[in-house]
Amino acid sequence: MSTLTAKRLNIETKLSDDLSKGLRPVEKVKKMIYETNQLHIWYGETHAIKGIDLPVYEKEVVAIIGPSGCGKSTYLKTLNRMVELVPDVRISGKVAYNGKSIFDESYDVEELRLRVGMVFQKPNPFPKSIYENVAYGPRIHGIRNKGVLDEIVEQSLRKAYIWDEVKDRLDTSAYSLSGGQQQRLCIARCLAIEPEVILMDEPTSALDPKSTFKIEELIRELKETYSIIIVTHNMQQAARISDKTAFFLDGELIEYNETNNIFNNPSDSRTEDYILGRFG
Repeated sequence: MSTLTAKRLNIETKLSDDLSKGLRPVEKVKKMIYETNQLHIWYGETHAIKGIDLPVYEKEVVAIIGPSGCGKSTYLKTLNRMVELVPDVRISGKVAYNGKSIFDESYDVEELRLRVGMVFQKPNPFPKSIYENVAYGPRIHGIRNKGVLDEIVEQSLRKAYIWDEVKDRLDTSAYSLSGGQQQRLCIARCLAIEPEVILMDEPTSALDPKSTFKIEELIRELKETYSIIIVTHNMQQAARISDKTAFFLDGELIEYNETNNIFNNPSDSRTEDYILGRFG
């Protein structure tokens, strides 16, 4: 018996003994980024979110699906407290980011939004140059060194898969870009402040199929570094890019599971009906 074979047998025997004793190999436990417990939100008398419990883990893509008006965007905007900008909004329950309640009086909202970036439904570049769009966030957070800003701009544009398309016209207006390019520029602007989480609210709904494909490729790449929560009406998109899917209906979380299970073996008939197009 070779030395290598003997070592392998010893390892296998030890593993078998550990399993027989109820021990298991150590698995990497993913960090929980967000923990939502019994979240309720009202707009005046309208009960928009009803008792949501939803954990989000690091380096995963979570898709939120459901018909219009079911609370998807309201939930998303709660995660960086933008929902509080809506008049007459009332919130109860818990949303913890990295273990701390985001509603705690001591929590710095600007710090939260620095760590949690947002990409909106329609591209919304600033009326500035391509360069200044990306450099804007780092500038307002105190970075003034031109060399450092140049590096941040280039790296952010590279991460957003748009550097090669704009590197020779960084001083031109962001409005000169196509819709798909503008959306990738907005993603680069988000990445420039080095967030941990990226929230995306229907980021491809205003884009053509080719641009949508590029954004989906980008999301797959970004999840190696970031946690991404995306609201989408496009169920095929959710199936293509997400690790987990949450189905919302009338402000309630009906089902939350691995995406493959949601689309191929849903546990609630309402989820199945929505996926099969029987309503919504």
